[in-house]
Amino acid sequence: MRDEWFIRGKVPMTKSEVRAVSISRLELAPDSVLWDVGAGTGSVSVEASFLLPEGQVYAVEKNPQAVELIRKNREKFGRDNLTVVPGDAPGALGQLPDPTHVFLGGSGGRMGEILDLAMGRNPRVRVVINTISLESLGEAVSWLERRKISGEIVSLQTARGRRAGRYHLMEGQNPVYVIAFGGEESPWAEEFS
Repeated sequence: MRDEWFIRGKVPMTKSEVRAVSISRLELAPDSVLWDVGAGTGSVSVEASFLLPEGQVYAVEKNPQAVELIRKNREKFGRDNLTVVPGDAPGALGQLPDPTHVFLGGSGGRMGEILDLAMGRNPRVRVVINTISLESLGEAVSWLERRKISGEIVSLQTARGRRAGRYHLMEGQNPVYVIAFGGEESPWAEEFS
């Protein structure tokens, strides 16, 4: 989905190129239960909700301005299977159904607690974490190592074109680290091996 389709304001948003990789890494099924923690504008929640005709997305966000943007984007795209959950994680996650998938776009410095809660609720949960800071990347890697969990890490750096007179220039975007782990083995794995 194009970034400009979303109502944005001044809230951070996962850009379309990174959303595409992150949603692919989630390996969603039609009936998945997705927690989008630190949902920002809701761009991941909205796009993922189109892949879940029998599932549900819970967009968890503590910033009141972002919560309002998620609600507006939910309404704009008519996503009845997207529930906005105002509040700080991990506290706001307590009453949600057990997740099959978790997308962690922001953790408010509580990444380990959020991951521990998700894994406690479903040891086979599929998790994708997006981070731009090296400190958060280090925190994710340390958490995985302490629990002897093998994860995949992808570093994405995209560039977007812009016009400068009669020329087109490419402007680099911030690198984003996409960390993925857990989940069920794909039902198609044997078919392709």
